[in-house]
Amino acid sequence: MEHPDASYRGAKGIIALTGYNGILGYRTDESYNDINNPDLSSDKRKWLENHPDFNLEQERVEAKKVADAMKEDGWEFASHTWGHLRVGDKDLETLMEDTRKWRENVEPLVGPTDTIIFAHGQDLGDWGPYDESDAKYQFFRSQGYNIFCNVDASSEYMTWFGTDYLRQGRRNLDGYRIYNNAIGQQDNVSDLFDAAAIIDPQRPPVPAL
Repeated sequence: MEHPDASYRGAKGIIALTGYNGILGYRTDESYNDINNPDLSSDKRKWLENHPDFNLEQERVEAKKVADAMKEDGWEFASHTWGHLRVGDKDLETLMEDTRKWRENVEPLVGPTDTIIFAHGQDLGDWGPYDESDAKYQFFRSQGYNIFCNVDASSEYMTWFGTDYLRQGRRNLDGYRIYNNAIGQQDNVSDLFDAAAIIDPQRPPVPAL
């Protein structure tokens, strides 16, 4: 390794996966298994109609090969919820069903994980210790999660060690963040790189979220 200190023990990264459209470029979700399912989205139904030879189990076999190769190379996987849910807005029953789908459609392919990286910047509570009596928190802990990450652009890093869990903030270095830093609307990546120096000056303006 040319720069051995660049990555602790050679760690690669953690990829947080949803599952509602499949994983790693493969259509691995159970929803593809029944073209007559009334809840099947129109785009999935149209795709299945155009691919009558689709085989869900073969898709899962191929996706698992990719996941296994990535893990062998040092990558790890986490849950991003099956349906990319706003955990703060959803009720417990919805989160339980969503977790079932992740456990049945994603975990068999990538292996178990103790990490959940919440979508949309939401979390189970304000920054600091979780309310351990909260039903959502208790549910996620019962599912084996003890590392919880959100999205927060207010600081360079945030880490909170609970009694037996870890909370960590993360900065999403996506096109919105880089563009808004490049034009001076935000300043929350300058400790990492100069956004204006790497963005294409011919890129059209990025609409606000």
